[in-house]
Amino acid sequence: MSKSRQLRQCYATLAVCYASGLPGGRQKSTVMGKLSRFGVSIDSDLLDRFDSFIVDKGYENRSEALRDLIRDRLVDSVVVGGNALVVGTVTLIYDHHTRLLPEKLTDLQHEHHEIIISTLHAHLDHEHCLEVIVLRGKSRDVQKLGDRLISTKGVQHGRLVMSSPETVSGRSGAQHGH
Repeated sequence: MSKSRQLRQCYATLAVCYASGLPGGRQKSTVMGKLSRFGVSIDSDLLDRFDSFIVDKGYENRSEALRDLIRDRLVDSVVVGGNALVVGTVTLIYDHHTRLLPEKLTDLQHEHHEIIISTLHAHLDHEHCLEVIVLRGKSRDVQKLGDRLISTKGVQHGRLVMSSPETVSGRSGAQHGH
């Protein structure tokens, strides 16, 4: 067996030990897939900035931060495709005294009930409301509704965030029984 293959098996074994709380690893709740190690050549200044980022964000190590960055880029590449199944949130802040704005937002949501999972409405102060709308559907439909909600006259700030559960999990769209 090659040295490279032995190292991969060793790291995979440690990952299982780490996940299960067996000797040789700390307790953690999830088991990772087969681990692979690779080297990265990187400018020293960029690495210093990355290390600062890791500390600021609370990552335990470079590997965790790098895995998150890779997942984030993979999700980004999937959600731009019009047919990708995505979940998303639209966050809106608006003055509820703006003429007919609450009604317009509600009407838009009713027109697209098939992709809206849930809505949260919170009163920030006497005038301002926060609304978070949870969406699921094809990325082009989620993007289009998000853009329409955010661009509605009277919305002071809005943001759409999309993700792809299939890309994050690495599994295809097979449903399970919830």
